[in-house]
Amino acid sequence: MAFKDIRSFMNLLEKRGELVKVTAEVDAELEITEITDRISKQYGPALLFENVKGSNYPVLINSMGSDDRMSWALGVNELDDLERDIANLINMQNYIKIPSLIRSIPNLMRLLAVFPWKLPMKGACQEVIEHHPDLSTLPVLKCWPEDGGRFFTLPLVMTKDPDTGVQNTGMYRMQIFDKNTTGMHWHWHKDGREIYDKYRQLGGKMPVSVAIGCDPAIIFSAIAPLPKMIDEMMFAGYLRKRPVKMVKSITSDIYVPADAEFILEGYVDVNEALRLEGPFGDHTGYYSLADMYPAFHVTCITHKKDAIYPATIVGRPPMEDCYMSKATERAFLPLLKMIYPEIVDYSLPFEGVFHNCVIVSIKKRFPGHGKKVMNSLWGMGQMMYAKMIIVVDEDINPHDTKMVANHIFKTLDLKEDLVFSQGPLDALDHSSATDHYGYRLGVDATRKFEVEGKMVEWKIAEQKDFTSYLETHPQIQSFDYPLQGVLQGCLIVSMKKQQSGDVQNLMHELWNQEEMAFNKFLIVVDEDVDAKDTSKVAWKVFNNIDAKRDLEIVEVSDQNFGHRVGIDATKKTTLDQHPRQWPNDIVMSDEIKEKVTRRWSEYGIN
Repeated sequence: MAFKDIRSFMNLLEKRGELVKVTAEVDAELEITEITDRISKQYGPALLFENVKGSNYPVLINSMGSDDRMSWALGVNELDDLERDIANLINMQNYIKIPSLIRSIPNLMRLLAVFPWKLPMKGACQEVIEHHPDLSTLPVLKCWPEDGGRFFTLPLVMTKDPDTGVQNTGMYRMQIFDKNTTGMHWHWHKDGREIYDKYRQLGGKMPVSVAIGCDPAIIFSAIAPLPKMIDEMMFAGYLRKRPVKMVKSITSDIYVPADAEFILEGYVDVNEALRLEGPFGDHTGYYSLADMYPAFHVTCITHKKDAIYPATIVGRPPMEDCYMSKATERAFLPLLKMIYPEIVDYSLPFEGVFHNCVIVSIKKRFPGHGKKVMNSLWGMGQMMYAKMIIVVDEDINPHDTKMVANHIFKTLDLKEDLVFSQGPLDALDHSSATDHYGYRLGVDATRKFEVEGKMVEWKIAEQKDFTSYLETHPQIQSFDYPLQGVLQGCLIVSMKKQQSGDVQNLMHELWNQEEMAFNKFLIVVDEDVDAKDTSKVAWKVFNNIDAKRDLEIVEVSDQNFGHRVGIDATKKTTLDQHPRQWPNDIVMSDEIKEKVTRRWSEYGIN
């Protein structure tokens, strides 16, 4: 099903019992976030807040916050259908032989929908035109207590390359500075930054238009890691099976989606000094730190007469963006398989927050094949951010994290099977000692050819209980040391760090205990982490480690079991000679938590 605009998608959600309308007055500052965060963690419905304090516009949130809603948003029954759809499109065998070509006519006809239509008249997004804009009238959220202010969280930022005239659409958060100025979060690796740098060579004002409240296929296309030669509106047209209608902005020649709820028009003065933007509670579950970015000056706002303001919140998973990540995963698997036919499947687990963990299964054909694949992926677009890539054989389901963990714990050679790769890191990575650059970790968990060495089978079933020792240890706050199951062979402890070297000293002390003879993995987290919360521990590992600095690999020569590894997933400070500021975890204030708990029955959400 194709959606004309965000409203038609909302109507579908309401018919299917997936939208709850909240009539009680709510505050866009923190209260909406706390309500939505609770609903996201309960895998609950989309929410429409109809009465937002200080604004005439309702707020739609969590509209794509489930597998079902994300699938419906892209016109499929389930996300695997999206994968099959795109795989069928790019399979050239369909177009070589006449019978196959005839069967592919529906696909070829669908391609006619990819080209946007430029309308000669105004669009629905321009029913109301405000030449004296005031951003304070919009119900823009302040999401988390330490945020630098209110942020647009689903803006589609549209710019035009001054050399080619080609438009680009990307999603970059925008902090409100005053009634007609916002930040523009263009960091190094983004297309918007590249276009901005071109304008800097020219000088003057760079025209920008921002669409808010488009149909879900357009929203998804703005975040999709598309190759530069593919226009986001063309991709959206393919997904929605009808062309995107575009209209010219009122104050510039940038074309915008005609059926958007709001359009912000204006410019970035490339000669103007950068402004401090942030902090912002980001999708990693941490605050991204304040930094210097360009300012966007809003000169005109257009919108529908009864406009709806869509937003999202991000933070520790699960959140709405996790399902967008899964859709991205499914949509781009066919492209990966076309370039690397040995790839069977891959998974981006929620705890990896998009780019911190990729698990990929392959048909292994030769020695070193696993290492070849991980290095190839690091060379592909946004895959360069992948902080950890785990490669397994085709009979291991990458979506079954228990199966993957069990396979790794039993068979990994912790000396030969790890690859430390130095290269680009995401701007949000806080664990590296240097900005945007550091170490990525590759884990080759495929079965070995003879020249790759022997599989080392640890006798983890023989590990002994030493609960009493762990319970009475003065530094250990909590622990998990399962004697059976998937995590057998792994000890997780939380500790309070007091001085430099505490983590390494504790690791060595524990490894010297007789009962630890068959321990293969030792993970240390901070005292505020429950060691038995496996999901939170995994999230801390993926976020907090610098692969080269925080893994200690030691040989267990007396047992002839190869090597074991200690993982320091604690917060790094000056005690650890970490030169950069470490961001705080995103946590809602007690005051807002108490307010939402007290008012919960007023919201009418089951």
